[in-house]
Amino acid sequence: MNLQSELHKAPLFQNLELLANQVVEGFISGIHKSPFHGFSAEFAEHKIYNTGESTKHIDWKLFAKTDKLYTKRYEEETNLRCHMILDNSASMYYPRVEQLNVENLNKIGFGVLAIAALMNLLKKQRDAVGLSVYAGDYNYYAPEKGSERHHQMLLAKLSEISQDNKPAKQTETYTYLHQIAEKIKRRSLIFLFTDMFQTSTGDEELFDALRHLKYNKHDVVLFHLLDKETEMHFNFENTPKRFVDVESGEHIDLYADTVKQAYEKELSQYLASLKLKCAQYKIKYVDVDISAPFDKVLNTFMIERQQFL
Repeated sequence: MNLQSELHKAPLFQNLELLANQVVEGFISGIHKSPFHGFSAEFAEHKIYNTGESTKHIDWKLFAKTDKLYTKRYEEETNLRCHMILDNSASMYYPRVEQLNVENLNKIGFGVLAIAALMNLLKKQRDAVGLSVYAGDYNYYAPEKGSERHHQMLLAKLSEISQDNKPAKQTETYTYLHQIAEKIKRRSLIFLFTDMFQTSTGDEELFDALRHLKYNKHDVVLFHLLDKETEMHFNFENTPKRFVDVESGEHIDLYADTVKQAYEKELSQYLASLKLKCAQYKIKYVDVDISAPFDKVLNTFMIERQQFL
């Protein structure tokens, strides 16, 4: 057996839960630089005070330290329901990496670790989390629950996904988003991790499915995952290269610089249209560079959670 096959069989995330804890701990340690300055490591026990609420549960000691009003939360309170949706199609496995780690991620690796980190925060805040995974079909569904057993089951599934070396070549995102929308009955915060690359889906069909997710008063956040260095800025060496569509198998041979300007223009127009549609349908659009830290995802979660509750 050669080294290449051994590499593909090795676990790509050796300990996903540990990595997720490290991501969250790093986020919390730097939280004083974020809009959440004043939250301690026990921030899960507080929420920002909203004008008109009872002052009974205001934490005055925290107010003295931060000059901001927070109310204490209690275990018996009803908390958030959050559903994670992960695109597991072939394009999400770009760029190719032999051994995933925090400093070396492809799009699926970023999505898996980001979801695991969010699950860590949700667990701290006693929230319920569910997971849907789709690619060539609707691969996996788990409803929103908050138990430790459920948490470990989702981590195991995410770890399994990170080891997949034969992802589905094509996906019909709009079909599976409709199916997922039908399954989520109670009002939830929905996070979709995808690169928005489709082989046969029109934009209108896709946005119709995204609108379906909004029914039942769900809040929807679209995390658009891209390797910005290459997928946005098309920064490749100007030598003859073969560019292959991993989902359709089609390819083209060219010098990168000959199409760079036209590519960037086309992509810029597509992204502008995407953002406009999201704004129109009241879907929060967040562009994510997979080579950047996870703070953008975690900060978005904190903001959306406060607005949702």
